[in-house]
Amino acid sequence: MEKRAELYAGKAKSVFLTDDPDYLVLQFRNDTSAFDGEKVEQLDRKGMVNNKFNAFIMQTLQAAGIPTHFERLLGDDEALVKRMAMIPVECVVRNIAAGSIVRRLGVQDGMDLNPPTFEFFLKNDALHDPMVNDYHIRTFGWASDEDVAQMKALTFRVNEVLKKLFDDAGMLLVDYKLEFGRFHGQVILGDEFSPDGCRLWDKQTRNKLDKDRFRQGLGGVVEAYEEVASRLGIKLD
Repeated sequence: MEKRAELYAGKAKSVFLTDDPDYLVLQFRNDTSAFDGEKVEQLDRKGMVNNKFNAFIMQTLQAAGIPTHFERLLGDDEALVKRMAMIPVECVVRNIAAGSIVRRLGVQDGMDLNPPTFEFFLKNDALHDPMVNDYHIRTFGWASDEDVAQMKALTFRVNEVLKKLFDDAGMLLVDYKLEFGRFHGQVILGDEFSPDGCRLWDKQTRNKLDKDRFRQGLGGVVEAYEEVASRLGIKLD
């Protein structure tokens, strides 16, 4: 399959057209950003680590019956994915209170959330990704009620699969965000799943193993990502 012109460049990934209108090349770059792009750095090996991490997670989810846009790895920092019509909302599940929910609701940082919480956010950096609900999604036509139900069901199914995966490897899946789109009329998981878009803590020490290391200036960002990959048995080299 032939890689063609760049279609889109995000904060940490680029998307390229191919000679097949149904497929795209997703490139993971070394760029790392936080606070809606206010803090940006280049971190060596990050693109490669996230690409291979994402491939492992997507294949794990596919094996559990969850449809995703991932097709196959193309190289160290590139993957072939289905070209979807993206739904402009993020689905966020929180198993433990951290980040914005602590600031918004004044709950204790690190509090176990049982049952887990589910939130929708509008994907819009200029508006700082505001929280929205089913009514906003319906009123503004971002997705149908059927799409919303499917996104919720798939997001919680992902939680079942990945909580156990990380727990078995000595880690806590604190929270994560997912994005969905439509491919030939079917709602499927898109974008990525990597330590850039979730919070992962060591189960014993609660040390952070995700992008909070970058946000909070803790250092060792890529090293933490590589540790997570190693615990999951992901081969990076």
